[in-house]
Amino acid sequence: MKISNHWLTSAHKICSPNCDERVDESDISLIVIHCISLPEGQFGTPFIEQLFTNQLDAQANTRFAEICQLQVSSHIVIDRNGLITQYVPFNMRAWHAGCSEYKGREKCNDFSIGIELEGTVASAYTEAQYLQLATLIQCLTQAYPKLNLQNITGHSDIAPLRKKDPGKFFDWSKLHQCLAATG
Repeated sequence: MKISNHWLTSAHKICSPNCDERVDESDISLIVIHCISLPEGQFGTPFIEQLFTNQLDAQANTRFAEICQLQVSSHIVIDRNGLITQYVPFNMRAWHAGCSEYKGREKCNDFSIGIELEGTVASAYTEAQYLQLATLIQCLTQAYPKLNLQNITGHSDIAPLRKKDPGKFFDWSKLHQCLAATG
């Protein structure tokens, strides 16, 4: 896995308009793990891409009317089979964390990389997702000197009153085992 000009060379690339310039491009120092599925619990649909590119049809599902107007994105989505799609280059600010705080620093979007795993807070993640996530994290920590394995957190940790992802089924010890194996 390689990064060239802030894009993963092996990832499927879809540009999201939901991003902007970072306040300090050199301050990429946090990785935030999320989960997403649209509709919730359904995998392999085109709706995540549509949400991140502002093309989600409110009529496609009864719950989409609540979210179709949102302007959100993430740098990366890893699907259930381990396929990586990149929506925002790493040097840009993706809109994934919202109102957030990590170790006393607010506005986590300013200094973080957002990684979505296709899943729910109520279901286990796949082996392929853990392996790809670990490989991606190793690649990111090599490319961005302020990133390290100690500054990886869940969305629920930076916005505990609003978010529950990646959820209780995300196995942090399994991620650390995969990181050790890929490091």
